[in-house]
Amino acid sequence: MSNPLDANPQERGANAAEPLLAERLARAITLAGPIPLSQYMGAANAHYYATRDPLGERGDFTTAPEISQMFGELVGLWLADMWDRAGRPAARYVEFGPGRGTLAADALRAMAKAGLEPPVNFVETSPVLRESQAERVPHAEWSLDLVGVEDDLPLLVVANEFFDALPIRQLMKTDMGWRERLVACQDTLFLPIVGDRGFDQIIPHHLRDADPGSILETSPPTVAILRALAARLLEQGGAALIVDYGYEGPAIGDTLQAVRGHEYVNPFDQPGEADLTAHVDFATLKEAAEIEGLVVHGPVTQGAFLKALGIDARADSLSRAHPDRADSIALDRERLVDDEQMGELFKVIALTAPGWPVPEGFGS
Repeated sequence: MSNPLDANPQERGANAAEPLLAERLARAITLAGPIPLSQYMGAANAHYYATRDPLGERGDFTTAPEISQMFGELVGLWLADMWDRAGRPAARYVEFGPGRGTLAADALRAMAKAGLEPPVNFVETSPVLRESQAERVPHAEWSLDLVGVEDDLPLLVVANEFFDALPIRQLMKTDMGWRERLVACQDTLFLPIVGDRGFDQIIPHHLRDADPGSILETSPPTVAILRALAARLLEQGGAALIVDYGYEGPAIGDTLQAVRGHEYVNPFDQPGEADLTAHVDFATLKEAAEIEGLVVHGPVTQGAFLKALGIDARADSLSRAHPDRADSIALDRERLVDDEQMGELFKVIALTAPGWPVPEGFGS
């Protein structure tokens, strides 16, 4: 029997009989029982991103590249500096989850001024966002994953707010030990429950005696993508810059959240109609990359990183060129670097192939 979750959300508009995602999820759970949170999150986000442009004031959330051109420009200059000090090899720009293509457009413009004009590959599954990306970067090529990117050149990789949307597993401490958090359904009301299977053996030793109700999050897709990226960087050379909100774990805490209309909503209400994310464990990113043989730099906070790259000087330059926008430029800079806004919560980590230069922005 086919899995009700396998239905393609892109076909919903063309087939009036196609049930909504919530109905398919409810049917799947009714037939087979509660599903892991990771499966619920994966299905919800696949539908969500396939059916809309979620960015901007009219969308559900705003990312750093949409706040100010300064973000993408500094990323582009960071990549150009790496490329220059690596000997100016022919290289390929790859971006995971490039949103509307805003970051890429700003970064490529900055790179071109430094003499770097690489071929562009976007790893993107959303047909809606691909259209927006094509307007801003018409010469890009698209693939569903890194396998579709040619292996002929060193890679200059960017992933901004990509890993936070990957499915997570949640393990909860109960009186019976550690159990996986599942999603059950009553009619079309979804709710988290605790499964019966024990997972104590995979819990870090220093967390096994945590208080009942404690939650530990893991993201197997994150590790799988890191390993695939590491293999390509080791084979072809290059560097990757990852920016996301998160922490250095492992740590206890439930970070699953849903955003719709720039407000937090219940993650289990109307699956596929809100952006589901979880904080990224940068310690896991670092460990996975180092195990594979990459050189890891950071993580550092986004605020410290952008300041080290010269965001203050860039903001001053833009303000002089556009005095009528000086106040908004100052506010945009503050939003990107202030500890109370994006500056502290968002982290930056760089992964480089052995022999590639030590990147700027990460201190000594």
